[in-house]
Amino acid sequence: MTVTTPRLTVHGLAAGYPGRRVIESLDLEIAPERITIVIGANACGKSTLLGTLARLHKPLGGRVELDGVDIHSVPRRRFARTVGLLPQHPLAPEGTPVAELVARGRHPHRGVFQRWSAEDSARVDDAMARADVASLAERPMGDLSGGQRQRVWIAMALAQDPRILLLDEPTTFLDLSHQIEVLDLLRDLNRRSGTTVVAVLHDLNLAARYADDLIVMSEGRVVAHGLPTDVLTSRIVAEAFGLEALVIPDPLTATPLVVPVPRAVGAEAGVESLVHRERKIT
Repeated sequence: MTVTTPRLTVHGLAAGYPGRRVIESLDLEIAPERITIVIGANACGKSTLLGTLARLHKPLGGRVELDGVDIHSVPRRRFARTVGLLPQHPLAPEGTPVAELVARGRHPHRGVFQRWSAEDSARVDDAMARADVASLAERPMGDLSGGQRQRVWIAMALAQDPRILLLDEPTTFLDLSHQIEVLDLLRDLNRRSGTTVVAVLHDLNLAARYADDLIVMSEGRVVAHGLPTDVLTSRIVAEAFGLEALVIPDPLTATPLVVPVPRAVGAEAGVESLVHRERKIT
């Protein structure tokens, strides 16, 4: 039996908060079974978009659909089995043991009177092992460092076993080596099980390295969407971030590598000269 990968689509979306619209008239289709990474300057609408996709915010206009059905019409438990979210600032009681928190990811898969199963335990153990927090299973959340907490939250999202996983800045609080581990983990999840991954990242070079599709946002709109090599250019970086930069091939992956240009260097060299230098390098 062929399992169809669920699809998230956005039609004419307006989103934001009381008295303030952050996103207006946005159309977007999230490619199934791919890693889509959203980048953009602070307050451009990245987290608002992700929260709206996850049903945290109700659209002010337009709609978000899951397989052609308005997400707010999908039963809560069914939606939670399909779409998982790691928010930007998740909270849990300080005394909650790690294993107990990760186990909460299994709630959408269990009925009201359904008992904890061996499969539930196996999913939780596997999630903790993959997020490298198995050794912390009995520790309370309040005893953990910021980076350890972040990996526990990622383990809970993995235990939920969603077909679409949304993550808002999943590498926050992590040192560089753990950032790479988390992004490798997400890529492995995507490649092994076909999970659609949508993540908000701040690091442009890591976004370019790990994304199959890159979405660049500015002032509540999508200014570019496509392959990183097509999307991440010096012109787009300047438009979305107000930053002069050279964009050259990463020596390891050949994905775009953004090299910010200090203002003094940019003024001295001149924009045309920098663009010429970028073309010469690429």
